[in-house]
Amino acid sequence: MEARNAIALLLALVVAASFLCDGVHSRHHHHTKRHSVRPPSHAPGPSGPRRAPSPRHSSPSAPPPARTPPSAPPMPGAPAPAPSDDGDNVYDVIKDFGAVGDGVTDDTDAIKTAWDTACQDDGEGVVLAAAGHSFLVHTTTFTGPCQGSVTLQIDGTIVAPSEPTTWPANSKRNWLVFYKADGMALRGSGLIDGKGQKWWDLPCKPHKGGSTHGPCDSPVALRFFMSNNVTVQGLRVQDSPEFHFRFDSCRGVHVDSLSISSPALSPNTDGIHVENTQDVLITNTVVSNGDDCVSIGAGTLNVHIENVTCGPGHGIRFASSSFFLVAFLQMLYIYSSGID
Repeated sequence: MEARNAIALLLALVVAASFLCDGVHSRHHHHTKRHSVRPPSHAPGPSGPRRAPSPRHSSPSAPPPARTPPSAPPMPGAPAPAPSDDGDNVYDVIKDFGAVGDGVTDDTDAIKTAWDTACQDDGEGVVLAAAGHSFLVHTTTFTGPCQGSVTLQIDGTIVAPSEPTTWPANSKRNWLVFYKADGMALRGSGLIDGKGQKWWDLPCKPHKGGSTHGPCDSPVALRFFMSNNVTVQGLRVQDSPEFHFRFDSCRGVHVDSLSISSPALSPNTDGIHVENTQDVLITNTVVSNGDDCVSIGAGTLNVHIENVTCGPGHGIRFASSSFFLVAFLQMLYIYSSGID
């Protein structure tokens, strides 16, 4: 009897031990399985610029974040303050290069020489046309590339010759040209005056019943050609004989806080014309003129226009070619633009 009880007790211990071992093994296996399967670190597909990481436990029904324009260039900052005239890299066209600044004397050579000098120096250079002075400048080209970066700071007034007959016969299409001037800035609190009235009154102008060809060539006030990473900021520009600004074959153009004006009947005085140019940002600008506020020509991609007021004038115009129009619309953003 005692032997039978001992055998039963032994069998009970064996069964209990087996049960305990199976339970421990089962719990250990479940724990391992839970940690072996991990969620992916991010959802599949392309990630946007500066995109914030997704929350670890986001709600499955939460809407996706609003999409931003994919390639809009960054907005430029506020206009830079006028440089101090005691800095080593400030090239004062009056103090250092002999400009007179009376609005009558030809100051072209002084401003051009100041640009050339700054362009040949390393680092950041500022060519200063100081407030309180008016500088008469004939047609000229500011050429790069420069060793460093050059800012043309216009706090005074730049004026063009007012008589069309005083312009060279072979230089009547451009006034101030910036050629291969990569990384440059044109800014300030001053005025650029194209003195366009006598050009508009030429008898061969279309509104006078004439032709737009031949002797009616008229200068663009400011032309940027093959210049990359250009900033134009804070200036007033008025009465250009033809386009006020023209950007050709450029990349990375920032135009901000400009005031562009000419009479409502001034012919072909587009505010800003862009052609064969990529990555253009135009913001916080007022254009009142006799033609297009902004005209976008062939070969232009990635244009961002924000807070631009147009009027009077013809608003924002695209090239007539539908082939190029499709390319424009793929990368054009216009926000809060007022057109009167």
